[in-house]
Amino acid sequence: MRAFTDQERQNFLADIHVGVLSVAAEQGRPPASVPIWYDYTPGGNILINTGAASRKARLIKEAGAVTLVVQRDEPPYQYVVVEGTVVDTTNDGVPTEVREAIAIRYLGEDAGRAFAEGMRDVPSVLFTVRPDRWITANYDE
Repeated sequence: MRAFTDQERQNFLADIHVGVLSVAAEQGRPPASVPIWYDYTPGGNILINTGAASRKARLIKEAGAVTLVVQRDEPPYQYVVVEGTVVDTTNDGVPTEVREAIAIRYLGEDAGRAFAEGMRDVPSVLFTVRPDRWITANYDE
């Protein structure tokens, strides 16, 4: 096992993986962890779009920080854990092209556009997360 290089970890995060997002929860409860779609360009911030009325959105706003885990769950096992700070929150008017881009990333062009169109009237919030700390593992050797 070895850690990813800086470029490898950024490329891995930019690949298509369903992430698991964890965020601090209410007093007495463990962190909330949920599967999530995200967008990431190497060297940039992580974008997470979710329903504005969701518990997840409320907790992210309250905590101001999240952990995102992405993994390859077949050999060779690999993962990237990113601890990050929420540096921007778009509460109203998340651009359609951002919502579509995330859906297209996971569903392909036609299904992604159809999904985004089906969610057009659902209020959402876009979180921009700055990666602060990375933990990686690569079991390909």
